[in-house]
Amino acid sequence: MKIAIIPGDGVGKEIIAQGKKVLKAAAHKYKFDFEYEEVLLGGSAIDEKGTPLPEETIKICKSSDAVLLGAVGGPKWDKLPGNLRPEAGLLGIRKALGVFANLRPAILFPELKSASNLKPEVLGEGLDIMIVRELTGGAYFGEKDRINVEGGQKAWDTISYSTFEIDRIARRSFEIARKRNKKLTLIDKANVLESSKLWREVVAEIAKEYDDVELNYMYVDNAAMQLIKNPGQFDVILTENMFGDILSDEASMLTGSLGMLPSASVREDSFGLYEPIHGSAPDIAGQNKANPIGTLMSISMMFKYSFNMDEISHNIENSISKVLKEGYRTLDIATEGSKIVGTEEMGELIIKNM
Repeated sequence: MKIAIIPGDGVGKEIIAQGKKVLKAAAHKYKFDFEYEEVLLGGSAIDEKGTPLPEETIKICKSSDAVLLGAVGGPKWDKLPGNLRPEAGLLGIRKALGVFANLRPAILFPELKSASNLKPEVLGEGLDIMIVRELTGGAYFGEKDRINVEGGQKAWDTISYSTFEIDRIARRSFEIARKRNKKLTLIDKANVLESSKLWREVVAEIAKEYDDVELNYMYVDNAAMQLIKNPGQFDVILTENMFGDILSDEASMLTGSLGMLPSASVREDSFGLYEPIHGSAPDIAGQNKANPIGTLMSISMMFKYSFNMDEISHNIENSISKVLKEGYRTLDIATEGSKIVGTEEMGELIIKNM
């Protein structure tokens, strides 16, 4: 297998360093070969190549079986024009690779219940929610403009979706639900948005092919409340781009730390772009403080969704759980009595348990 690795900016290099160690440990334990090539994206690409997304990066990523990304961005590049900022590189690579579904697990390890903002009785035995967010359509990519009008200006962003766009991500969501607890919730605003009405129509039709999966619907405003009130009711959430952007960040905070959570951006085949959901955290970059678990969980997702190696995925996650049970914590998830360790130490402890 060939993996393109993008360290990126800020803490990206530190967490990716631990990720490479875990990949090598897995290859040794399970007797498989892999190769990787590091490429530039974001601020580091701007500094070296003058663009956030070099053509060489696209070429290497396209020729790989999967891509592992650290983090991009930082205040150093904030004053650049929008098309030259690091975030433009991130949007560009997603588009170039054709990934249309963003898988965002919100997983709360029982050992970290005290780090969550919710009461223990609301959390129960922990959380395991999968949010499937459409990634290439909606208001972020629809027609947008601004014009001068009497008294000021008028601006608009268009939410646009086709049957094809909804169909492909809905089928992916039903397949994921089928492998989990066979429950899928479509989040929309069908009481006021025509695009949401189309989502319901298409998803309802596809549901006939998955009669073993329970399908229900929820308006996005109610869903935002229910994630706080009773998050355990959700298994797989399917939603459009903007709603998914908001709800996945809300769900991530239920787990206590952004540093814990992975994500995958996938398409119809086995290819995927895997990255932790946290940012580049330039304030702690180079200080051995970043939490590498989000990156290692992303690698776990890579083995599961791109390489169909569930045993390795479970091994990584079980190793993380064991280290947490032993009381080891990076600063972002530390509580009273924790054994505080740095980025490198946390990585080594997890590898030891593999």
